[in-house]
Amino acid sequence: MRRVPPEMFRFTTGEKSDLNGAVLEAFGVAGEHLETTLALDGVRERLRAVGWIADLEDEELHDTLKRLVGWELLDVVHNHAENYRTAEEYERRNLHYSLTRRGEAALAGLRHALEVLASTGALQTAVLEAITDRLDELTVLSGESAAADRRIFSTVRELEGHLEALVENTKAFNGQLQRLLRAEGADLDVFREVKAATVAYLQEFLVNLDRRGETVAAAVARVEEQGIAVLRQRALRGAELPPVPGEDPGVGWLESRRARWSGLRAWFLPDDGTRPRIEQLHDIARRAIVSLLQVLERINESRRRSSSAVQDFRELARWFAAAPEEDDLHRLWSTAFGLGSARHAHLAHPDPELISSSRSWSEAPPVEVSALLRTSGRTERFTRTGKVRDVAAVRAERAERARAERVELARAWQALETDGPVRLSSFGALDPAVFDHLLDLLGRALAAPSDAGGLRRATTGDGRVEVALSSPPDARTAVLHTAKGTLAGPDYVVHIMTAVGATAFPAVRAAMGQETAG
Repeated sequence: MRRVPPEMFRFTTGEKSDLNGAVLEAFGVAGEHLETTLALDGVRERLRAVGWIADLEDEELHDTLKRLVGWELLDVVHNHAENYRTAEEYERRNLHYSLTRRGEAALAGLRHALEVLASTGALQTAVLEAITDRLDELTVLSGESAAADRRIFSTVRELEGHLEALVENTKAFNGQLQRLLRAEGADLDVFREVKAATVAYLQEFLVNLDRRGETVAAAVARVEEQGIAVLRQRALRGAELPPVPGEDPGVGWLESRRARWSGLRAWFLPDDGTRPRIEQLHDIARRAIVSLLQVLERINESRRRSSSAVQDFRELARWFAAAPEEDDLHRLWSTAFGLGSARHAHLAHPDPELISSSRSWSEAPPVEVSALLRTSGRTERFTRTGKVRDVAAVRAERAERARAERVELARAWQALETDGPVRLSSFGALDPAVFDHLLDLLGRALAAPSDAGGLRRATTGDGRVEVALSSPPDARTAVLHTAKGTLAGPDYVVHIMTAVGATAFPAVRAAMGQETAG
């Protein structure tokens, strides 16, 4: 892992951190205007351009530039091409400063950090559509001549920019979303409005998200069919990288493109068997919607009641803390939770006449108190035992229904039994019940894989009847008629028979024989 030089971001700490950052920003603005070096007067001018309005002495500015040079963020050179008339002019115009590579990296890191702190993140469906458009454009450009190499390069860079925007915005929004889920706002009105708006925002983003993800994955597959390695080579030629001493810059450029493409596949079409990250984002959004709706429900519930359960328990805790004696604690507990209430005071003796009015309650026999009174507040009531229902008629009805179903099934199998392979059209007109069983057999067979001989075999649920189905040798159409309508389809070759080891059709004949005898 590459390490950041320890002095790179030292300019952000200490008493002069604001001035250090302003000077680096001044050099960054100068670079945007294609000014590679600045003298002392140029630094002052650019400092005013970046908003530094405080008074700054020459000595303090020299010390700041010297610090940045010591941290290798700036480079200083002497300008020997000028003619200097005074020592002051020599001091101002002789020394020229410029950003080093480390200084450029430090300035870029500072700008990126400030941008992240100011950003809120977003879930943008337009980015997904832009990624799809760039992928489709690459598919088209891959078939054109070498003159399209520059367009391929620009399209690849646009695609990577859209992917980077998707990743960065999604990470920022997810972090903000998780912080929102953990937050408890002081102002319930604002808190409720923010969470309700977030729920609506997430629900709008999830509309057709699966379809958009599948569209991007299909576009990635189409580009790879054209040859992604060749496409990268053509983009490298279109990049027209300048020659540099040392290693070939094209090697690192191609490696960076491979890493970006791997990131694109991880989001939409991973090759390691894992779930695409776009689906994980879908799950996170759905869970966030559920959590936010639960929080909103708790807020609305607390508004409907004069006091919430949480507030009640907190007030009760204050009473417990203020109780002077232990006996007071027990009385408070019994009063709050109803453990000492006299729910049985209204009960009477089963035979009140046996109790003399002159006798004390302490001498009278006790009244039986039901245990149900403590848990539910109701007393037990004893009545006559319920009458047991006679189920003989129900059993007879169910047995008759099962017998009729067996006979119907027997007739269906007898009508469908074939002596050998026959065309589906040979069945002609069928009873609706027989037709339903035939459709079930055909559906099971068509769902089964073909064997070495091209046959599809399947059995019924009870394993007694087997069907062997093969594709028709010609384009004939079978038409089957029933009382409910007509079915037209391929004229398959079918063979319906008893399964190996089963006794389906003998049992069928036996069942029908019993019906006839009955």
